Amino acid sequence: MKPPVVIAKPDNLNERNLEFEQAPLKTNLFLNSVPKSGSHLLKNIVRMFVPVEQQYDVDFIQFPTLKQHHHALIADPAKLSWGHLLFADTSSILLREARHIVLVRDPYDWVLARARFFLSDNFQGGLENLKHNAVDMPDFLNMMIFGIHERFPNMQEIYLHNAAAWMGTQARMLKYEDLLEHVKNLDADAAEVFFRDLFDFAGIELPDDWRARIRIGSDRKQSGTARENLDLKGVSVPNELPDAQKQLVEFTAPGLRALLGYFDG
Repeated sequence: MKPPVVIAKPDNLNERNLEFEQAPLKTNLFLNSVPKSGSHLLKNIVRMFVPVEQQYDVDFIQFPTLKQHHHALIADPAKLSWGHLLFADTSSILLREARHIVLVRDPYDWVLARARFFLSDNFQGGLENLKHNAVDMPDFLNMMIFGIHERFPNMQEIYLHNAAAWMGTQARMLKYEDLLEHVKNLDADAAEVFFRDLFDFAGIELPDDWRARIRIGSDRKQSGTARENLDLKGVSVPNELPDAQKQLVEFTAPGLRALLGYFDG
């Protein structure tokens, strides 16, 4: 089976980066994430605070490509890199001296985000037979939860290796919803507290113009995988996960949402 191909329009953040004075990154920084958890939002924001020449944009690092790109995690001078790197002995060794942030998302919303992406023409990975309303939406949402046999892993497996297994380590866990809330309310005092703490962990001193940089980096037009930039060809994915699928999330991964800090009510 050929690896998936993602079609996304390029951004101009490297050029926008040059509008600001950039301080050298002193420690390797890896932005890890559960796939479809807002990876581009976090990556694009941080890119506005790191010199372009210190950004490793050769690959979106994942375990199958780690052998070719592992040097980005232990680079000298330091590098900013990003990807979906599952927990394993090799990953742990390589990231021991790096600043490591793991972005997660509420599993309920993750199911919907994964469905939108897989059903879009931006994703070409062997699911063409399921696109353009070929199956009922509840069926497809169940596939996002339980996986597709011998083709795509299930939700529990993805969260186990890409999120839960990193908890309790030196990695900093970050919820997509918290990041998004403070991006939307940048002028609030709470946003400054949030971003100052986040960038302090990342080894980046927050400059006085941090709000302007974040506004540019978080611009959804700069993200080729933002919801409104996906080509769904008339397919409608609900805004909220149906109750039946919420129950299935709890069945296949009991306790996962609570472990990650998501509570109803």
